[in-house]
Amino acid sequence: MTATPAIETLVVKVGTSTLTAGTSHLNRRRMLEIAQQIVCAREQGVRVALVSSGAMAAGRERLGLEKRNGRLPLPEKQMLAAVGQTHLMALWEQIFGMFDVRVAQVLLTRADLSDRRRYLNARDTLRAILDHDILPIINENDAVTTEEIRVGDNDNLSALVTNVLDADLLLILSDIDGLFTADPRKDKRATLIGEVREIDDRIRALAGGSKTGLGVGGMSTKIQAAELVTRAGASMIVAQGARPNVILDAIGGRPVGTRFLPVVTQIESRKRWILSERTSGAFVADDGAVRALKSGKSLLPVGVKTVVGEFERGEFVAVRDAQGREVARGITRYSARDASRIAGKRSDQIEKILGYNYAPMLIHADDLVVL
Repeated sequence: MTATPAIETLVVKVGTSTLTAGTSHLNRRRMLEIAQQIVCAREQGVRVALVSSGAMAAGRERLGLEKRNGRLPLPEKQMLAAVGQTHLMALWEQIFGMFDVRVAQVLLTRADLSDRRRYLNARDTLRAILDHDILPIINENDAVTTEEIRVGDNDNLSALVTNVLDADLLLILSDIDGLFTADPRKDKRATLIGEVREIDDRIRALAGGSKTGLGVGGMSTKIQAAELVTRAGASMIVAQGARPNVILDAIGGRPVGTRFLPVVTQIESRKRWILSERTSGAFVADDGAVRALKSGKSLLPVGVKTVVGEFERGEFVAVRDAQGREVARGITRYSARDASRIAGKRSDQIEKILGYNYAPMLIHADDLVVL
């Protein structure tokens, strides 16, 4: 097995089958066990985000219905999600409240993570929640989403959240032990694959469907999630949610489930992404700002002499020196119009000039590649 690096940020995705323990209602004992492990991980200094399925199952429980998702038309599924989401969050808040852990509900759609500005807003909100030692509990906004804007399942949503947070590890807790060489329900000779270094056609062919029918994700969606995560430089583990101490074992590097290894580092992945995009404009920086960028600093408004082009917040922008050479490239926190108004100004003047303050910098060091 490959040595496991220290985990700083962890995303835990809990499937419906895990939360219900295979029944038609939420299992409070299982939820408590998961919460206890998350609390222990936080006490070890790990930043944790929880992607929780189960809204529709919670809605069925709340309304006393036994009918499963697949037999219901879309409006009724969305009705169950609307009823169940408040019930699910109330339970999580009550359980985590026993450990004095504050929680925040975050509902997302594909549109939130596809549009650059909304992506930045989602990322900034989630990071602010974690910075304030609050546990974000994330779910897809099933009550209002349509086929065009929904992610489709919480496996892929958790992968997108992992990338948004630049998390080190995505842990998917399910009703299965991991990826097997064959379907263990049909083949007694099937063995668990402990580690996957590359997702190829052979790995994709091993994916099956949902075991219980309670959730929308099977192993195929977990493979899709693994591809998203590993290409961005993070690891992913699929493991049995009922296993004792599964979360603590995963962050401790102990063998659990199937671990999918990153194909690039997070830094390489981010650099490739930024460098592959076309820039919409440029900031012309003074010599001091250029030196600061080369030493790993963010681009501050005070170091910008001129703003070139028309662009919006969240677009890719070049950074040029006084001679017009491109020295860096990154994602701007402000539009060209706003950047022009605060160029050359100190960061503590931004709110007074604009009336609001997205960030003290024009481009954060995390969103910038020096050429």
